[in-house]
Amino acid sequence: MLQIAFIRENQEKVIKALAKRNIDAKSVVEEVVKLDENRRAAQVELDNTLSESNKLSKDIGELMKAGEKAKAAILKEKTATLKEKSKELGEKAEALAVELTNKLYTLPNLPADIVPEGKTPDDNLNVFQEGDIPVLHEGAQPHWELVKKYDIIDFELGVKITGAGFPVYKGKGAKLQRALINYFLDKNTAAGYNEVQVPHLVNEASGYGTGQLPDKEGQMYHAGVDDLYLIPTAEVPVTNLFRDVILNESELPVLQTAYTPCFRREAGSYGAHVRGLNRLHQFDKVEIVRIEHPDKSYEALDGMVEHVKGILKELKLPYRVLRLCGGDMGFTSALTYDFEVFSTAQDRWLEISSVSNFETFQANRLKLRFKDKDGKNQLAHTLNGSSLALPRVLAGILENYQTPEGIVIPEVLRPYCGFDIIN
Repeated sequence: MLQIAFIRENQEKVIKALAKRNIDAKSVVEEVVKLDENRRAAQVELDNTLSESNKLSKDIGELMKAGEKAKAAILKEKTATLKEKSKELGEKAEALAVELTNKLYTLPNLPADIVPEGKTPDDNLNVFQEGDIPVLHEGAQPHWELVKKYDIIDFELGVKITGAGFPVYKGKGAKLQRALINYFLDKNTAAGYNEVQVPHLVNEASGYGTGQLPDKEGQMYHAGVDDLYLIPTAEVPVTNLFRDVILNESELPVLQTAYTPCFRREAGSYGAHVRGLNRLHQFDKVEIVRIEHPDKSYEALDGMVEHVKGILKELKLPYRVLRLCGGDMGFTSALTYDFEVFSTAQDRWLEISSVSNFETFQANRLKLRFKDKDGKNQLAHTLNGSSLALPRVLAGILENYQTPEGIVIPEVLRPYCGFDIIN
């Protein structure tokens, strides 16, 4: 959530920045500023009324001590009127504050200066590419055919149990999935991230804290009886570990990693591009989350990008890194880099990771602060990244490592798998 003081003092800057997201925010910004003015005016009037009431209460006490009950009675009538007025003003200020907060929730984060202009994924900027695209043998197949051939993932059985988008991993497929999770976690912890295990359901406050609510409410599975949400990413519970927390500056940076299943309704997704592992309702992901000093968050973002590069280099998968344009960025992000792996059998790039800096956007919602050297509380910067999302990484491995003899396991995963080929 954008800070109201910043909006108030930088209206034109906010409008111009949001235009990079292809949003005409002029009317909303003006409405936000007007609501804030009214809220502050109501608060000032409330404070003055309470001050006057407190002064009269002291005067009443003095008059009662002096035995001037008649004068005290007159003042008591005034305080009764002031109490009623202060109640009305308090309700008015609270209603304006709620309306202001709800309006602020509709404004996405401001893109960083280096975010490119653009409206669609076609306008994203390719900033890095590495790895040779393998030449496959004649008769090479996409992963949804390979998993049937080797009986390692069963999509139909998942439909029977739950529905489309909930695959069942079997045999070496299940072991390869577990191997990837352990490998990713080991890489992250070796890089200094602290591993945590977190709940897979969160409350509404957690959803609002990281910005999934109200923006992505329709994409989240909701357990209505208990008013809990299945997590779309470990980013939500991991970052919310620090909701309403004030850290000491010496505790920064905070680095966390977690494995969780993720649940997304993916409403409106259809077509050939969602076949197989390309788009699921339940999938596994290992996440990295950082809480940083504002002066160091972009250096940290670069470090996260390099970290994910290192993992893909070890897996020997061809990949590229995109800097997302304003029109393709997530609601909460100030700057996002997407990683895509090339799926040779599908002849297309598949997104496997997003690494983002949210600056103070999430921290403002979370009330996540740190005490600086002068003893003042400041909002921290939050960052997160997929390290990595498993389905499309697995699809890339199955397709790019296929041979006539079977699917060769990347060398770095063999100690985790206990086998070197699926055949």
